[in-house]
Amino acid sequence: MASLDDTGGPMSFPLPSGLPEDRPPRRYAPLVWRVAATNALVLLAACLLTVLVLSPEKISSFAVDEAVLLGCALSLVIAVNVVLLRRAFAPLGALLTLSRHVDLTRPGQRVPIPRRDSEAGDLAAGFNEMLNRLEAERRDSTRRAIAAQEAERLRVARELHDEVGQTLTGVLLQLSPVLKRAPADLQSDLAEVQEVVRASLEDVRRISIELRPEALDDFGLARALVALTDRLRERTGLQVSRQIRQGLPYLDRESELVVYRVAQEALTNVVRHAGTDRAELSLEHQEDHLILLVRDRGVGIDPAQMDGTGMQGMRERAALIWGELSVHSPTGGGTEVRLDLPLKDPTA
Repeated sequence: MASLDDTGGPMSFPLPSGLPEDRPPRRYAPLVWRVAATNALVLLAACLLTVLVLSPEKISSFAVDEAVLLGCALSLVIAVNVVLLRRAFAPLGALLTLSRHVDLTRPGQRVPIPRRDSEAGDLAAGFNEMLNRLEAERRDSTRRAIAAQEAERLRVARELHDEVGQTLTGVLLQLSPVLKRAPADLQSDLAEVQEVVRASLEDVRRISIELRPEALDDFGLARALVALTDRLRERTGLQVSRQIRQGLPYLDRESELVVYRVAQEALTNVVRHAGTDRAELSLEHQEDHLILLVRDRGVGIDPAQMDGTGMQGMRERAALIWGELSVHSPTGGGTEVRLDLPLKDPTA
C-alpha cells in the first residue's frame, strides 16, 4: 500500500534522506581501549624504570614470585582502569549510534545518561538538549505548515461549494425546462448532458467534503470516521469493517484532525494500491494511549514507496501530537497502519 499526498511487530522507519544506511567498517580501535592500552604501557614502563633506577642489581635475580606479583598488580590496575574508562566513555558510543540513525519524525529518541560525572556525559546531555530544540522547532514549523494547508483546504472547499457548486446547480436548473421544450431528437443528448452536470456536481460536493470534513467539525471524530468509510463504500465499493469504541477520551481539535487525516490517507491507499475490496478500521483506548489501526489483506506494501509524500505527511502529522506511526506487512499478508497517540503530554 503506497502513500500519496491527496490527504495527510511494527516496522522501523528508514533513515532520513541524506543519512547513509551503511557506514564503512571502522578502521580504528575504540577510544576506551586505546586509552586503556596507553595507560597499561605507561604503567609497565614506569615499573620497569623504577626497578632499573632503584635496584638495577635485582634485574638479574628477579624472582618468579616477584614477577607474578608485579604482573597481578599491573593486571588489577589495568582492569580497574578499563572499567572506569568504559563507564566514563559509555555515553560516547550511544551518542554516535543515535547521531547516525536519529529521525526527528519519531520524537523522544535520546542518549541514555546514567550519570553526568564526565565530559562524555555532559556531551551526551548537550546532544539531548539539541534534539529537544530541534524537535520543538520542527514541531512548530510542521504545525504552521499544516495549519496553512488546512486553511487553504477550507478556502478551496468553500470556493468549490459556493462558486462551482452553485454554478453547476444553476446549469441543472436551466437544463430542466430546456429539456422539456427541446425537439425529440435532441432530448436524449440533453438528458446525457444533464447527467454529466449532475455527476460533476456530486464530484464537487465529494471533493469539498474530503478537503474539509464537516462531520469532524459538527459531530466529532467517531462520527467523522463512520462518514468517511460510508463515502468510500459508496464511491469505490471498499467494505470497511469498523470497530470504534464508545466513550473515547477527549481529544483537542488538532489531535482529532491528525487521526482523521491518517485514517483517510491509509484507506485511500487501500483503494488505490492494495488490490482488495475489504479493510478494517479500529479506534480504541488502551490505558493512556489512543490506538488507530487500519488493516487490509491486499498485496502488501512496497518498501520502495515508504518515503512517499503521503507517508511522510502522515509521519509528520503524527509527530506533531507526539504520536508514533508504524507501517508493516503482517504475517497473513496485506498492510497494517498503526497510529499510537499518547493521551498525556510526554513533556509534562
